Formats: sequence, structure tokens, C-alpha cells
Amino acid sequence: MEQSSVPTIDSWSGPGPAPTRRRNQILVEAARLFARHGFHGTSIDGIGAAAGVSGPAIYRHFPSKEGLLTEMLVGISEYLLEGGRRLAARHPAPADRLAALVAFHVDFALERPELISVQDRDLTNLPDDARRRVRALQRAYVEVWEDAIARAGTPRTPEEVRVAAHAAFGLMNSTPRSAVHAPPETAARVLTSMVVAALERAD
Repeated sequence: MEQSSVPTIDSWSGPGPAPTRRRNQILVEAARLFARHGFHGTSIDGIGAAAGVSGPAIYRHFPSKEGLLTEMLVGISEYLLEGGRRLAARHPAPADRLAALVAFHVDFALERPELISVQDRDLTNLPDDARRRVRALQRAYVEVWEDAIARAGTPRTPEEVRVAAHAAFGLMNSTPRSAVHAPPETAARVLTSMVVAALERAD
């Protein structure tokens, strides 16, 4: 996959002001702490210490801890959807499109496994409107995958395509558990080959 075809993972932010280096650093450190200790087990002071700023300085960038979580989860959902759509437009050939999507999501899952943990555990801590926004973005991203899977395989029912897409995500999003003891290049190779093989044999 050509990296220039999608936004970089380091540029993800979300609703609100344009990302800055400090702002992104706070988001990255907060994600690590939320993944390790949970949203309620992480303090603003702890996030500030990890990011090299005072706790109160966080409020110059985010209105609250809930606002920080909102930007984190909405932002990464927007990043995935934007990247998926760009790749789908860039790769009209079905097999190439699916391969590019797999490489894109595996890269994300290996580079930011803490975001997968935060999404799984702390989505319910978002305000209702933000949670609905994340769910809508996720559904749209799944639809990009479902379209690619349907185009790349033999005829399948919509239900079969949906199951295949979610099964692929289950493999790729296993990185918080499956990839912690392997070099990234090894994990990427294994996950990619497993996902491709699973999709090819799902008929």
C-alpha cells in the first residue's frame, strides 16, 4: 500500500482545533493510560505527567477528560473511514482493494493497539451524541469492507459478507493480546496472511 494514499496514523485527531504536536502527544499518552487503567482509573494529572505537562495544562487543549476521550474515539474512527474510502477509490481492482484495506487496518492495529482496548472498554463513557457518531462512523467503515469483500469473492449473501467482515476485524483487532510478544513485522505478516486466507476460504 502506498502510504501517501491515506492519512498517517500520527495525524489523527478528531472534532475540534487542528492537531498540534502537543495535542497529539496528549492523545497518545491518554490512550495508553486508558488502555492500561481504564477511563475512570486514569486522572488528568496522570495524563499530564505522561505527556510532560501539568494536569491543568490539559484543559488548554481539551475541555474535559470526557472531551479528550471523545476526540480520541471519534478521531480514530474518522481516520479509519477516510483511509478506507481513499483506498477503495484508489484501487478499483477487487483483489487489490481488499489487499490494501487489510494492510491499512493491520498497520493501524499494530501501531495503536491501545486504541482498540479503549474502544472496546470505554465507548460507553462517551456522551450519547459522541457515541452515536462513533457508531455511525464504524458502520460506514464496515460498509467499505463489505463492499470490497463482496467484489473480491464469489457471490455471497449480504449476511455472509457481513460475517466475513466482522471475522476479519476480529483477527486484526486481536493485537492487544496476540501481537504483544512478537516483532511488528512478524505480527503483520501472520495477521495479514491469516485474514487474506480466511476471506478467500469463507465461501
